[in-house]
Amino acid sequence: MKRLIETELQAWATETNRKPLILRGARQVGKTYSIRKFGKSFRYFAEINFEEKPDARLFFKEALSAQPLCEKLAAFTGVPIHAGETLLFFDEAQACPQVLAALRYFYEQLPGLHVIAAGSLLEFALEQTPSLGVGRLTSRFMYPLTFPEFLEAINESALLSMVDKATFDAPLDIPFHRRLSDYLRTYMLVGGMPAAVQTYIDTRDLQQVMHVLDDLILTFQDDFGKYRKRVPLERLHDTFHSVALQTGRKFVCATVDKNAKSTSILATLDLFVKAGLVHQVFHTHAQGLPLGAQLDKRRFKALLFDVGIHQRLSGLDISRYLITEDAALVNNGSLAELLTGLHLVASQSSHRRPELYYWHRETPGANAEVDYVIQLDNQVCPVEVKAGQRGGMQSLRVFLKERGIAFGIRASLENFGRLSDVGILPLYATHRLNNGSLGKQF
Repeated sequence: MKRLIETELQAWATETNRKPLILRGARQVGKTYSIRKFGKSFRYFAEINFEEKPDARLFFKEALSAQPLCEKLAAFTGVPIHAGETLLFFDEAQACPQVLAALRYFYEQLPGLHVIAAGSLLEFALEQTPSLGVGRLTSRFMYPLTFPEFLEAINESALLSMVDKATFDAPLDIPFHRRLSDYLRTYMLVGGMPAAVQTYIDTRDLQQVMHVLDDLILTFQDDFGKYRKRVPLERLHDTFHSVALQTGRKFVCATVDKNAKSTSILATLDLFVKAGLVHQVFHTHAQGLPLGAQLDKRRFKALLFDVGIHQRLSGLDISRYLITEDAALVNNGSLAELLTGLHLVASQSSHRRPELYYWHRETPGANAEVDYVIQLDNQVCPVEVKAGQRGGMQSLRVFLKERGIAFGIRASLENFGRLSDVGILPLYATHRLNNGSLGKQF
């Protein structure tokens, strides 16, 4: 599968002031696969997995300079380690926190050597590493496959090219729009976890895909015990499931457990955020840019990191989903909102943690809510998400009027189009929301 991160890795490799790279993301999103694929572009590729080869940890217990360390690692792996010729990859680095602290020395003493570290639950190890060396490391964040990556994986890159060329005034031909809508429905079932996507490609059997997703969920749950000893395992399970059930509305701690303290629930949720399993969407007053300067951290929504995992935790009835005549997405639009949010995450810069915002006016008798607020072409832009092809835009209109904003976007199952000052963006094109070209169409 071709992944978005591949372009980022290639760009990193050619940087003049290159730093050791930490590839971050949830378990099973394809980090190791992508790095191994990237390693084929080097003359030598040296991989050390600290869970499979725990003896390698011994090399990092003493204070060693980079060159002697590379000599030992070369002997250990049987692969020459030369600057400019070798990609040195430390996998499952959380099993050897000392390697994270040692990365800075590669930058200081062997700047020509390409070094990457990755692992599952890496965020917790990073928290506990006393000195990473400010300005000596760089990070990239990786996520499950987006819908465009899914299209590439099933050999439909020609359709993706059409989506990227379409505009509000030049929609797709109806046959292509319908085909993309059908593929989107499949993607909503399969999700973007590489194992699930590969199973779908190999078998075209959705029931087998569901089994893979169930296995992945068990893997995540098996990890829960590693998160924090002070968080009860039951609370971890309850919070994880509650995120799926509360998608599309403000997250309420009491919904998880009315008898638990909100601080405990929030601490548990923070563990999932750090593990890459949950993204938060914070309320912003959206009275100007930057949006992050006006957020209210007490009011937020929570999104699971993958739409397929979300569907399984939500108890999706596949047979009912497949025979629904209307192509509308289920769960009162929450699934469409999740899809849009995840594509907003993946289309942001991979150099930093994603930032998502929404707007909500809680006034008795005059409530209004806009699903997402983004910065588009240096302007504040509201995005309202609809599960089907119909529905009013009262909240969007209220926001445009109150903020004096020139245009907004409606994401739905409709084709590209325009309704006065609102551009209609198909849900299969939500990866374009962070593309400044949309703002130029108004």
